[in-house]
Amino acid sequence: MIAASELILNPDGSVYHINLKPGQIANDIIFVGDQNRVEKITKHFDAIEFTTQKREFKTQTGTYKGKRMTVMSTGIGPDNIDIVMNELDALVNVDLATRTVKKELISLNIVRIGTSGSLQADIPCDSFVMSQYGLGLDNMLRSYLIDEVSETEMEEAFIQQTNWDMKKGRPYVIAGSKTLEQRLESDKIFKGFTGTAGGFYGPQGRVVRLGIQDPELNAKMDRFNFNGTRMTNLEMETGAIYGLGKLLGHNCLSLNAIIANRATGTFSEDPYKAVDELIVYALNKLAE
Repeated sequence: MIAASELILNPDGSVYHINLKPGQIANDIIFVGDQNRVEKITKHFDAIEFTTQKREFKTQTGTYKGKRMTVMSTGIGPDNIDIVMNELDALVNVDLATRTVKKELISLNIVRIGTSGSLQADIPCDSFVMSQYGLGLDNMLRSYLIDEVSETEMEEAFIQQTNWDMKKGRPYVIAGSKTLEQRLESDKIFKGFTGTAGGFYGPQGRVVRLGIQDPELNAKMDRFNFNGTRMTNLEMETGAIYGLGKLLGHNCLSLNAIIANRATGTFSEDPYKAVDELIVYALNKLAE
């Protein structure tokens, strides 16, 4: 039995942070970071059956071309992903009345639609990147037993090629869902290796007033290569989603609209257009 202190429920029986009850989510779920982006997706729905919000976690469930889907905002960063992934899993795989794990487990399909900065000059602004692997630089997932799901050879290559300072913790690499990759792929999308940072400024190499531990890290990540796999972009959620998805038995894939190119110093002239195009693309693929 899962103690009340370990899985907290609201007085109405909903899980604590995301404010949801069983049955209020679909098996196909789209993650966005920004709560205002939820309705930019669900405006395309045929109908919306349910809406709720608590803090930065906004959820809408409805149908698109007859397919039931849920769109949820996660907020920013791996710490929020830890909350969302665990509470979503509890909704489908824990009997909240008895506080016991169900005998038959459900695998959710989770697709992140986000924005990101490219690390490669040949992946331009307004293009799309599908993350085949997520690289966690944040340490959050190291709280779990991840050795059986991580890509240890790629981790070692990254540590060696970047001369990673282990005082910052050991990076982890997790593969995305092959099932969802096949479902959402096209020749218009770059496939890549996505870095997940634990912050926006120093952890991504930005300097405003504070010096950073390794000013050359971004350049070293640009040059990283493991059997032909190179780093393509840097953001703040993918590695955590992939890791918890693998551990909990869910299919996860991250799609990013590239709105900045760190290699060329450019920014999209119309980032909203790029995001809108990615939204429609993902919805149509999921509805097939």
